Amino acid sequence: MDTAPYVPDVFDPRIYGAGIPYESYRLLRDHHPVARQAEPEIAGWPAGPGFLAVTRHADVVRVLRDHVTYSSWLGATQIRDPDPADLPFLRRTMLNQDPRRGEGEGDHGRLRRLVSRAFTPARVDAFTGRVRERARTLLAAARDGAEDGAADLVAAVTDEYALLNLTDLLGVPAADRGLLLEWTVRVIGYQDPEDAPAPLLGPDGKPVNPRSPALLGEMFGYARELASHKRAHPGDDVMTALAGAGLDPAELEMFFFLLTVAGNDTVRAAAPGGLLALARDPDAYRQLADGRVPVHGAVDELLRVHPPVLSFRRTAAVDTELAGRPVRAGDKVVVFHASANHDERVFTDPGRLDLGRTPNPHVSFGDGPHVCLGAHFARLQLRVLYEEWRAAMPAPELAGPPRRLVSNFINGITRLPLRVSGPAG
Repeated sequence: MDTAPYVPDVFDPRIYGAGIPYESYRLLRDHHPVARQAEPEIAGWPAGPGFLAVTRHADVVRVLRDHVTYSSWLGATQIRDPDPADLPFLRRTMLNQDPRRGEGEGDHGRLRRLVSRAFTPARVDAFTGRVRERARTLLAAARDGAEDGAADLVAAVTDEYALLNLTDLLGVPAADRGLLLEWTVRVIGYQDPEDAPAPLLGPDGKPVNPRSPALLGEMFGYARELASHKRAHPGDDVMTALAGAGLDPAELEMFFFLLTVAGNDTVRAAAPGGLLALARDPDAYRQLADGRVPVHGAVDELLRVHPPVLSFRRTAAVDTELAGRPVRAGDKVVVFHASANHDERVFTDPGRLDLGRTPNPHVSFGDGPHVCLGAHFARLQLRVLYEEWRAAMPAPELAGPPRRLVSNFINGITRLPLRVSGPAG
C-alpha cells in the first residue's frame, strides 16, 4: 500500500536545472517504486498521457534486461511520445529496436554486431596516446589562459575533449568537427532555453522534435558524404568500417546520428560531472591524488554519482506487474538511472563519494541488450582526464556556481568554473 503523502514530480526538466532530485527519488523508492507521473505541457512542448517512473535498482535492471515485456520498438526511448509519423523513422536506429523474439536476431542484433566490429576495444585503445596528449594540451591551455586563476572547464576543456576524441575515432575531418557539436547541442539541449537555439515550430505552432527527420536532414546528408569519402579514402576509423559494412543508406545515417550524439554527450556530460563531484569532496580527491584509490575504480564511482543519462523509456508490450504494481500493455515505463545508482538496497551510504567502492553495479551505461557500446571508450577518456588533472592541476575547487542543463534526459553541466592555477595535487 502507498504510504507516502504524495508522489513527487520527477518529470519536469526544470527540476534538473537546479539539481538531481535525490530526496524525491528516495521517497519514490521507499513508497512508490513504480509511480504514475503526469506529463504537462512545458515551455511549448505538448502534454503527454503520463508514464510510470521506475526508481529502484532491481526494477530498473529488470526493465532494461526484459526486452520482451518492455519494448524499445513500440514507442522509442524518449519520455515524450514521438509524432506517429516519425516512429518508423526512429525505429531505424538500434537504440529504438528490440532483439527479435524467437529464432534469429533481427535488425538489432545484426546492427549491434556491425557496430561492435567497428568499435572494437583494440581500435579504441589505439587512441589512448592521442587522448592523453589532448587532455594535457587542453588542461595546459586552460591553466595558461585563465583569468584570475579560474576557467570554465566546460568551455575550455571538456566540450572540446569529448568532441575531438570522438571525431578522431569516427574519422571526421578537423574542418567539420564544429558541426558535430552543433548537432549534439540541438538534439540534447532542446529542453534548455539557454543551451539550445529556439525550436523550429511546425504548422500547428508546436515545437518540432529535434530527433525528427525534418531536423536531421543536414546531419544525414553529411553522413552520406563522409561515407562516400571513406570508401574512396579509407582509414583506420569507425566511419571507414561502417561505410564498408553493407549498411543501407538509412541505417548508415542513423548510426552516424547515434554515434555523434550519444558518443559525444556521454563524456561531455560525465567529465565535468566527475570534476564537480571531486571539487565538492576534497578528501576523496586527496585519496585519488595520493594514489590511495585506483583511477579505474574512481571512474566508476564518479559515473555512479553523476550518470550521463538520467532516464530512458520503454513501452510495456503486455500486461504485467512490476514491484507489486500492475502495468498495462501500452504503458510508458521510464527507468531513472540516477535513482537506481543511489538505491540504499544496493549501495551502502549511497550519498557518499567512495572512490574505492567495490562492487559498484551502477547502471550509468544501462544494462541488457542496449548496454552502451561506447562504455569502454568513455571510461578510457575519463580515466585519462582524471590522471592528467592529478598530474598537472591543483585540487579541483569551485570558482563560482556551476550551471546544470535543463533536461530530464541528459545529466549535463553547461558551466563549471574551477580554479586552475596553483601547485598540482
